[in-house]
Amino acid sequence: MSLKLEERLIVAADFSPRKCGGISGVEHSVMELANELAGTGVYIKVNSVLRAVGYKLTTSLHDLGLKVVADLKLIDIPATMEIDGEMLAEVRPEIVTCMCNAGVDGLHRLQRTLPNTEVLGVTVLTSLNEEECQAIFTCSTKAGVLRFGRMAQLAGLSGLILSPKEIEVVRNRFELSLSLNTPGIRPEWSLVEGDDQSRVLTPRQAIMNGAKRIVIGRPITQAGSPKDAVKRTLEEIESGLTENRKKLQESVSNLKFK
Repeated sequence: MSLKLEERLIVAADFSPRKCGGISGVEHSVMELANELAGTGVYIKVNSVLRAVGYKLTTSLHDLGLKVVADLKLIDIPATMEIDGEMLAEVRPEIVTCMCNAGVDGLHRLQRTLPNTEVLGVTVLTSLNEEECQAIFTCSTKAGVLRFGRMAQLAGLSGLILSPKEIEVVRNRFELSLSLNTPGIRPEWSLVEGDDQSRVLTPRQAIMNGAKRIVIGRPITQAGSPKDAVKRTLEEIESGLTENRKKLQESVSNLKFK
């Protein structure tokens, strides 16, 4: 599926109730951000607030013309995963996330109940470093991503959520035909205080490595003008796409003259 430039950016609307005056304050902050980004064509990602205020928030965001990522990272027994899918089908988010270690059956049931939604499987959280990954999964981050990628493929999921630094590993596995979507992205112009992402790249680098979409939170949500931050980020994405087109043209030219 070919994406428009703006559809390659997911803005993570993550706000703390402690800083926003409680749950209602978080909901207000999400809607304030959504109103500013209305008309940009980007996705807006919601997770904790979606659990707190309910799926009606998805409808409110759709009413502003925004695409919604229900970043619930679902994980449960297969029957419950299926029920989750049935409930989400009523509000029709464009993307839903789940944890690949829920198992093939649970992942398959979730995707089956959401035929018009992209279900993306989370592989190894980008906050985990190599030592933590070894402790939890008894393997490297790269091996963990491949393990979970195969589960997602068997379950018929639409794509993966993975660190930008593991994109190339999956992209080179021809048996895995999944879209690659990456958090842990930091624009060249941004600095985030107390960053909790361990494996990061810039938008341009991630797109050049093969990412379909990128996820960015605080560099945009904490910007003086989130809409301007979106514009600048899209310029970096476009730069990566341009580089990829150049490489493709060079490869084609080299083949012609061999």
